[in-house]
Amino acid sequence: MTINTTIKLQNSYSGKKEIFAPADPKRVTMYVCGPTVYSYAHIGNARAAVVFDQWFRLLRAVYGEDHVVYARNFTDIDDKIIKAHQESGEPISAITQRYADIYRADMAGLGCLKPSCEPRATAHIAGMQGLITTLIERGHAYVAQGHVLFDVDSYEAYGKLSKLDRDEIIAGARVEVAPYKRNAADFVLWKPSADNEPGWPAPPAWGIEGKGRPGWHLECSAMIRDVLGETIDIHGGGQDLRFPHHENEIAQSCCSGDKGLADGDVPLARYWLHNGFLNMGEDKMSKSLGNIVLPHDLLKEWDGEVLRWALLSAHYRQPLVWTQELLEQSKKQLDRFYRVLSDGEADLPAGSSEAVIEALADDLNTPEAFAALHALRDKAKAGEAKAAADLLAAGQLLGVFNADPADWLKGKAAGEGALDDAAIDALLVERAEARKAKDFARADAIRDKLAAQNIIIEDGPSGATWRRG
Repeated sequence: MTINTTIKLQNSYSGKKEIFAPADPKRVTMYVCGPTVYSYAHIGNARAAVVFDQWFRLLRAVYGEDHVVYARNFTDIDDKIIKAHQESGEPISAITQRYADIYRADMAGLGCLKPSCEPRATAHIAGMQGLITTLIERGHAYVAQGHVLFDVDSYEAYGKLSKLDRDEIIAGARVEVAPYKRNAADFVLWKPSADNEPGWPAPPAWGIEGKGRPGWHLECSAMIRDVLGETIDIHGGGQDLRFPHHENEIAQSCCSGDKGLADGDVPLARYWLHNGFLNMGEDKMSKSLGNIVLPHDLLKEWDGEVLRWALLSAHYRQPLVWTQELLEQSKKQLDRFYRVLSDGEADLPAGSSEAVIEALADDLNTPEAFAALHALRDKAKAGEAKAAADLLAAGQLLGVFNADPADWLKGKAAGEGALDDAAIDALLVERAEARKAKDFARADAIRDKLAAQNIIIEDGPSGATWRRG
């Protein structure tokens, strides 16, 4: 069953909100730049993963689960990976496999569905080399001192995504300034590898001796072409990737396409989506400030739904300020929803919320969707069975409300000396036995002990239940 609605999105390329119309509704394609697997992902990386998982969920709801193909790559060849290998002595394949597995597990902990495909850069070297060969033949790339570089002056539309002019591009380009470049903004497609670094032989036509490896920008263009096709529907990523990474992807993909000429002939993507930055209080998260936060660590303390709710609490294109207060507030809000769901029927009929769906269809307006959830909660609290069903279905479209309400309300034991679930259950059994024996002093003492740990006991016809306050 699919949802009948029209999706509108803010296209970063045009700078306008547009109606989304896939090239083929039976095969909607989306690519999102994934992690470089040499260490743990930070919470800013997780924001992109959750945002585009939410786009994936919406597209599946509208076009059907079997009709959406979502690719999120792993960069498994990179200078940072090589450095980690050289410092630890551990094989590169072991490093990249371990952190790819950790990334999958952490993102699943945040409620992210598994993408349709997860291409790895090293599995697409042949495609990368073929793309470079085409660029050289068409005059868009040149060989210099063992490197192959893209000539930005050969592509008139360069800078259209980032809305930068040539002077701004040169000033802001995060590229190596080297004497062998024709233009300071020219970027590397292929670079030589040292003897102690991984590499692949270049095609003879390039006239390069020795082994080398692809540039980062090139990798995504080749993986997109190999797994999704020359033109895709949606390309997504963080705002920080808009320039130079995505700008460079567009240039090399358009210039190496089948038509291979001016902007618009063979676009890399028909729509571009970028999520906003995540800030730690007033500061951007950075290693230099020592304020890096990892989902891998947060998931040990917080339920993944709390983190997901917090990450979706601001509109995806806007900055998100990450604080302890945001997490606490997100937990309180989810608690209120779960209390209502715990009072509902055990087997609710299938539901859907038009207000939530329309909010998501309007450029993934999650704050508006959350407001619609709150309205549904109030109706469900008033006893409307349909509202409770709609609430559950809408929440699950947002990747939340997947836990059993009773288990959720019990919460997690936190802090030294905190009672775990088994200990609390044992105390409730002891309390029940004390009450049966009319030892009310002992029963009250147990209640007081639990209350001291913020454990709330609720007595009912079928016995006592508990939850963490």
